[in-house]
Amino acid sequence: MLLMRDERARKEAEARFERHASLVADVHAGRADLRAVHGEKLVRTLAAAARSELYADVLPQDLRDALAGGTVDPVRALDEILPSLPLLEKPLLGKLGQGAFTRQLEEFVHYYESSGTTGNPIAAPKAVDDLVANTVNIGEMWGRMVSPGDAAMILINAPFAPAAYQFEKVLEYLGVMSLRPWVDNITGDYSRVLRLVEDLKVNVFVGPPSRLLELIQFARRQGAAVPRFKTLLLMAEQTGPSFLRHLERLTGATAYVAAYGSSETGTTAVSCEEGSLHLQTQSYVLELLDDSGTRLIDGSPDRGELVVTTLDLDGRPLLRYRTGDLVETDSGGCACGLALPVLRTQGRSQDVLPLSDRGIRQNDVEARMWAQTAPRPIVLNYMLILRGDDVLCLTTTDEPPAPSWAEEMADTLADLFPGKRPAVRAVEQLPPLASLGQYLGWKLSRVLDLDEERNWDRLPAPIADIVRKTLAELASS
Repeated sequence: MLLMRDERARKEAEARFERHASLVADVHAGRADLRAVHGEKLVRTLAAAARSELYADVLPQDLRDALAGGTVDPVRALDEILPSLPLLEKPLLGKLGQGAFTRQLEEFVHYYESSGTTGNPIAAPKAVDDLVANTVNIGEMWGRMVSPGDAAMILINAPFAPAAYQFEKVLEYLGVMSLRPWVDNITGDYSRVLRLVEDLKVNVFVGPPSRLLELIQFARRQGAAVPRFKTLLLMAEQTGPSFLRHLERLTGATAYVAAYGSSETGTTAVSCEEGSLHLQTQSYVLELLDDSGTRLIDGSPDRGELVVTTLDLDGRPLLRYRTGDLVETDSGGCACGLALPVLRTQGRSQDVLPLSDRGIRQNDVEARMWAQTAPRPIVLNYMLILRGDDVLCLTTTDEPPAPSWAEEMADTLADLFPGKRPAVRAVEQLPPLASLGQYLGWKLSRVLDLDEERNWDRLPAPIADIVRKTLAELASS
């Protein structure tokens, strides 16, 4: 729990914790009436949204009057009012900034912003109420994989994003010692991190897989031992089955896509010990969007873009927020026994590679690249460069490749890109810009489209020279 000097605030936070922890236990066990929970929380969320500039022209006056008078029926709120509201687009949320708040800025306990990976950074401050809910939601899931006695390293370079702080609070909640080292994005010197892992016997890694791979690559370049872990709690990047197995082989750990969400929404899904991402239905009303429209997620097999309505974010409520993330839901249940729907992420809608008449996803590429039968050396990390009919895969490897290796790897990937010219080139390091959005941060973008001329500026000189030379060779052949 948060330590707060004010006695009233402290008692309110404790009471909120007790209520939410009890609800989480009931939802996990299948004892909760989720429609009743959603309806009651949604009325409260709508009342909060009515105080926000963001919804000034969205919520009609008669609804505002009914909310103020406490006469909105929870069933009607869920079945009629919410579906009638427009979808909230990211650009609008980013444009309004603090206009999305329902409280004065000083009522929040921390100010954060989204990383800006998909647009302008969005204000994402933390208030006590949503911090308590999100910490319990994640903690009651992660507590199935880590426990007191473990030592966890949170390796997230993102001072303005709430993720590192949130995960620190989760580990504190679980009684797990944690540390949050920082690595300069320019020098990429992980010497201190490697020392801390060894000295403190760190056995849990928390962070994006790209940062873990950079740590491994640095150790190899320095002739140091590659760190070994017991558990990898990964997030923030699309990490499919082939990627997880790759990381497990490198570190000896069990790898999980441990959390899914965003700075704006909080954590909408968390992994169990079986490796399934479970939707945190006690805190969200969730919908799927596709060409046929929107519908509530009910646990049955379905797919589409995830649309989120927050229920525990009264300081900055989001109604029908389009995440831009493509997901699948599953009704098959999970061996963990939790009564929570299972979610599978498919990446962001803009991450689909628009090649030929079908979309190629990261999982397709990685299944080939990290197959046990792939030619040596082992690809540690990669980035795809698109330019016209050319697809260039930049890679880092565990040892210098033979002259024929690049061609063999290109042949391995070729049928994924019909009508295109694929090529593979090994480089010493991937450009640090591959990590992130408007600010140098912590999420790896694995696709760079050079048909957008401005993206050339994102390639540092050594990498840009390799890219230009390779594209010229492809064109001449």
